Amino acid sequence: MIYDLIILGGGPAGIAAGIYAARKKIKTLLITDTFGGQSVIAGEIKNFIGFKSISGIEMAKKLEEHLRAQEGVEIKDGRKVSAIEKQNENFLVKTNKEEFFESKTILIALGSHYRRLKIPGEKEFEGKGVFYCSICDAPLMKNKTAIVVGGGNSGFDAVTDLLPYASKIYLLEFSNALKGDPITLEKLKASGKLEIITMVNAKEIIGDNFVSALKYEDLKTGEIKEIKTDGVFAAIGYESNTDLVKNLTEINKEGKIIVNCKTQKTSHEGVWAAGDATDVLYNQINIAIGDAIKAALNIYEYLKK
Repeated sequence: MIYDLIILGGGPAGIAAGIYAARKKIKTLLITDTFGGQSVIAGEIKNFIGFKSISGIEMAKKLEEHLRAQEGVEIKDGRKVSAIEKQNENFLVKTNKEEFFESKTILIALGSHYRRLKIPGEKEFEGKGVFYCSICDAPLMKNKTAIVVGGGNSGFDAVTDLLPYASKIYLLEFSNALKGDPITLEKLKASGKLEIITMVNAKEIIGDNFVSALKYEDLKTGEIKEIKTDGVFAAIGYESNTDLVKNLTEINKEGKIIVNCKTQKTSHEGVWAAGDATDVLYNQINIAIGDAIKAALNIYEYLKK
């Protein structure tokens, strides 16, 4: 069987593209390891349009249910794509289960992943006081103490998102100087809520049902110290999941797929991309969904011709 479209990824972008492809009667296969993307780890999402509040897990469930309700979209979940090759005029997609699928077009919606701190307690408290999306989860810190790990612009963005809510914010940086924008830093300092600690190596996140403290090594003295906190925001950047397609499409220096913002086309004929794996200006669920819909509609026009 030759599909009209194979969608790579089961996050919001991939699911949105699948739903629109079904409505346009495009013979589609969606391949994904899991559904929901990185937003699954969010304890509470308050900016997903149509829901005043929803957990990442519940959002993923609703998106998956919506996709499975469509006729004409075949789903292969529990799989990872291991290779994509050009096969004459089509594409051959290989999975980690040694399956091969052929398609006329490809939509890459593989998303990105937040860089982890890789310390004890981080995984155990994801969504229970350990957060990666400050836009999503900053409201949970209302009148509470928060720690942001990372002194670059990602860290500054997290502090900015937390300022309207948190009563106290600690910003921890591994090196002896912050790397973010100096003008932004001055504005953050003026809030009176921010305390900056440099030469810090985060060692462990502790708590009971929720985070209660973070242990760190003072790199100036070697002493292990502890800060009481209600939440830890890891803000050391994120990485796009584009290793698989680096030899297929044009990638910028940040590892993101370069797309035409009008059509979501990549540099390779027959290949589109949407969501956080692309050079989109803002990494947001709603934007990823919109870009994926745009891509699906453009693929429909392409296939008609």
